[in-house]
Amino acid sequence: MEELKTCPFTNVIPYGLLYDKLKKEKNNDVPENYVIEEFDKLLKNYERPNVYDEIGNATFKNDEDLITFQIDLDYTVENIFKNMIYNESGSNNSILNDIYMPYRILLSKDKNYVSVPIIRIYSLRKDGCSVLINVHNFFPYFYVEKPDDFDNEDLIKLEMLMNENLNLNSQYKIYEKKILKIEIVKTESLMYFKKNGKKDFLKITVLLPKMVPSLKKYFEGIVHVNNKSIGGIVYEANLPFILRYIIDHKITGSSWINCKKGHYYIRNKNKKISNCTFEIDISYEHVEPITLENEYQQIPKLRILSFDIECIKLDGKGFPEAKNDPIIQISSILYFQGEPIDNCTKFIFTLLECASIPGSNVIWFNDEKTLLEAWNEFIIRIDPDFLTGYNIINFDLPYILNRGTALNLKKLKFLGRIKNVASTVKDSSFSSKQFGTHETKEINIFGRIQFDVYDLIKRDYKLKSYTLNYVSFEFLKEQKEDVHYSIMNDLQNESPESRKRIATYCIKDGVLPLRLIDKLLFIYNYVEMARVTGTPFVYLLTRGQQIKVTSQLYRKCKELNYVIPSTYMKVNTNEKYEGATVLEPIKGYYIEPISTLDFASLYPSIMIAHNLCYSTLIKSNHEVSDLQNDDITTIQGKNNLKFVKKNVKKGILPLIVEELIEARKKVKLLIKNEKNNITKMVLNGRQLALKISANSVYGYTGASSGGQLPCLEVAVSITTLGRSMIEKTKERVESFYCKSNGYEHNSTVIYGDTDSVMVKFGTNNIEEAMTLGKDAAERISKEFLSPIKLEFEKVYCPYLLLNKKRYAGLLYTNPNKHDKMDCKGIETVRRDFCILIQQMMETVLNKLLIEKNLNSAIEYTKSKIKELLTNNIDMSLLVVTKSLGKTDYETRLPHVELAKKLKQRDSATAPNVGDRVSYIIVKGVKGQAQYERAEDPLYVLDNNLAIDYNHYLDAIKSPLSRIFEVIMQNSDSLFSGDHTRHTTILTSSQTALSKFLKKSVRCIGCNSSIKKPPLCNHCKENKEFSIYMQKIKDFKNKQNEFFQLWTECQRCQGNLHVDVICMNRDCPIFYRRAKIKKDIANLQEQVTSLRMDW
Repeated sequence: MEELKTCPFTNVIPYGLLYDKLKKEKNNDVPENYVIEEFDKLLKNYERPNVYDEIGNATFKNDEDLITFQIDLDYTVENIFKNMIYNESGSNNSILNDIYMPYRILLSKDKNYVSVPIIRIYSLRKDGCSVLINVHNFFPYFYVEKPDDFDNEDLIKLEMLMNENLNLNSQYKIYEKKILKIEIVKTESLMYFKKNGKKDFLKITVLLPKMVPSLKKYFEGIVHVNNKSIGGIVYEANLPFILRYIIDHKITGSSWINCKKGHYYIRNKNKKISNCTFEIDISYEHVEPITLENEYQQIPKLRILSFDIECIKLDGKGFPEAKNDPIIQISSILYFQGEPIDNCTKFIFTLLECASIPGSNVIWFNDEKTLLEAWNEFIIRIDPDFLTGYNIINFDLPYILNRGTALNLKKLKFLGRIKNVASTVKDSSFSSKQFGTHETKEINIFGRIQFDVYDLIKRDYKLKSYTLNYVSFEFLKEQKEDVHYSIMNDLQNESPESRKRIATYCIKDGVLPLRLIDKLLFIYNYVEMARVTGTPFVYLLTRGQQIKVTSQLYRKCKELNYVIPSTYMKVNTNEKYEGATVLEPIKGYYIEPISTLDFASLYPSIMIAHNLCYSTLIKSNHEVSDLQNDDITTIQGKNNLKFVKKNVKKGILPLIVEELIEARKKVKLLIKNEKNNITKMVLNGRQLALKISANSVYGYTGASSGGQLPCLEVAVSITTLGRSMIEKTKERVESFYCKSNGYEHNSTVIYGDTDSVMVKFGTNNIEEAMTLGKDAAERISKEFLSPIKLEFEKVYCPYLLLNKKRYAGLLYTNPNKHDKMDCKGIETVRRDFCILIQQMMETVLNKLLIEKNLNSAIEYTKSKIKELLTNNIDMSLLVVTKSLGKTDYETRLPHVELAKKLKQRDSATAPNVGDRVSYIIVKGVKGQAQYERAEDPLYVLDNNLAIDYNHYLDAIKSPLSRIFEVIMQNSDSLFSGDHTRHTTILTSSQTALSKFLKKSVRCIGCNSSIKKPPLCNHCKENKEFSIYMQKIKDFKNKQNEFFQLWTECQRCQGNLHVDVICMNRDCPIFYRRAKIKKDIANLQEQVTSLRMDW
């Protein structure tokens, strides 16, 4: 075999050459699944351990507990054949007999198989083996309340009626045994307080999960059985089957589980249905959770594969399409969770020969089909637990799968762990109150979690831009070369070195998502959220916020023997659902310390203190006729909502919240004493998850639109009590800390928000303000029910209060030095703002709060406005960049209209859907709409278009006025006066009028109008030499500035010896580079025109 090209820390496998050679040797008779020897050797280094002997039997036995880390769960409906159920093969395996025994009652005479739900748990053993656990014999169920006069005859009739109802659906007719069991159980509905407590309910167990929704609908319509009625409300019929299983067996998401020794069957290698290392079958009752403590709170070495694709447009211009355009490279970065991020292993699959890249495995191919087949082989054999990258769900994965379809590559469809299930792409949408609604793709890759960093960032952070470049700079303070797809074709067709450039860029796009995962602790935080809420990891990515509370609620109800209604019939209340109190702010710029008093976990504390819950809400006075008034809490309002107190009955929601708060206290104590950094990160993720979970319960009850179990009565009561507490705190502070009580000053509550009040005690001493704050918190806390507690948290000095929910200040927790500048609701990061506004807002706040210099803030603002109006501002500060969406073309927005304009100019380079469009607003004719005046910044530079500085002045004025109007009397003076009277207007070569007007010639020395360039008579006679030398100096300065920027860009792209081709328009250097390049050309022209001769 041909010798491989290698160099230190580099491995290049010329798969294409080797494949060609092999075909020649074998007269083109090469097996379809043939793996080139060197590629095979490479993959073997990263495969999981082998646990089978030569004939496919496992090399270990089931005489030990099998402990694995649960990664993902799903279920499938599987056909179990009669010969397996009755062991007709003659096997003596008693474990398999025990597993299949319960299926015997489901067999019918005329069928040789039975269809049953099998829960599949994808997990990881400590030694790195991936395990598929097939869990048998667990079936779905739901509840309906049993009428008092229901007897056995009625139950038999009810089963017959349910069968008849299901048979109306042709897909269920094939199943003879559909209703597996009807049991009478003693339990209690979660809704409303009932003095008699537990009642008889029917627990109805059915064959398949999809039968539950059909029967839910059936019972909601009231079922008549032997002249008796049953139904109306159905219980626990909405719970997903997977959640039902893990809740019933106290298994949480991302936890360790134990399959008991002697009770699991290890499948022969040839009987495996997955690509996991090995598979087992087990009955559900023999799978148990392991307590999260000691070694079992750790996260194992999960295999995380980050990948990125590059593709080119073959015909014409525009963005590549999978139907016609090839994938030319795929970077694949393998990382083991918990290891240093720099230890990741880099692979790059390239179409055509690629030069070696230090630290990377380069595998190149002669044709795209072989490349994609090899990458598919790589995925199956590397067997990653997580697939990650940036926007892989909406772009990379669909493109790969659709490209496979276009090339008729059947193998490429199988990216998941289940062998015979193809991955498919379908359009979907994700909707929640917190994150809104957005379109996405749904891709079934069973057993591998799709952990898209783009979606995680958009969900958890509000940023000005969501490009990988912008996000990486924001969190990692590093950027990458951004090679536009329009020039990919040239680089691909040029040489191995140019393809190396694409590969370097592609690898960086694979590494950065991993660095973001590591930096932002995404794995730790999501694993701990799954554990705390008891929710499967993948549910946190694919479902809204409510599923987390739903899971906790069902767990607690299961523990305390309650059932939850699937359809909640709310109380007919006219109570207006008001939010939290926000006391009217006393606006101003406070130079004296402002103490902040916060209620610790206000809404959870109110829930606990006042026992507010579904189960304690009083619907009927008859239910509380035996109780005293002291046993009832009445919420003052239009409906006077009532709840029983905890001495009568402890509510479920208060119990859940109380346990979360107590658990968080214990975890914080563990963090304090923990020395291992990784364990600390795990515990910190847990305490954060506990905090978020406790605070989410209130929102769950108030989600009236699309909520899973809304209860506005509870939500209204919480906010009503919260308002009264804020108002009571204000009254107590101002009435006690006053001169009449011996204090030096009268205190004033200048503002009150959801769970905090800001107090001006009158002192100018920060330490004294802290002392008074602590005293006030301790004193007022005694007036509220436990565990409601008012805490002193911080002092602001100075403090700028602009309006409700809009303030800024220097935050002190130590009287000697401020911690940070804290801003709330002030527009420093609005996405539709240009960088200039953001910079000005930050600088003004810095001057007011840190420097405490109002005059400096005023002068700075005026100087920036003058720079703007005289065209001395860096143009990159004025650029706004927005993404072009599919539906945007239906609206008249600046970036959309510009995209249309650019398409008319040059369709080849015009932006496409998904591209980001950068624009500047230029001057137009009177009355012309803003969206018509959006222009490409480079076009503005090239054609000397006049920027509409008044537009930017107006944009600056609005946010800055809000700051200055509370500090100075005439804030409008900042935006008018001498500093605004001088403006510079560029003469454009692209206006209609410019065709008829002759451009005036200006002296390059004094700018006066002249007939003959370059100098006026006065400058020529008196200043020609000095002007010439100044222009030479300006020219050299601009050159140096350009070279500095150029070098910075080369460092960013990782090579100081190639041209800069980066098109990252989120980077301010991009426009500065273009502007300076134009300035250099202008200065060159001026220097040449002077023609000094001595």
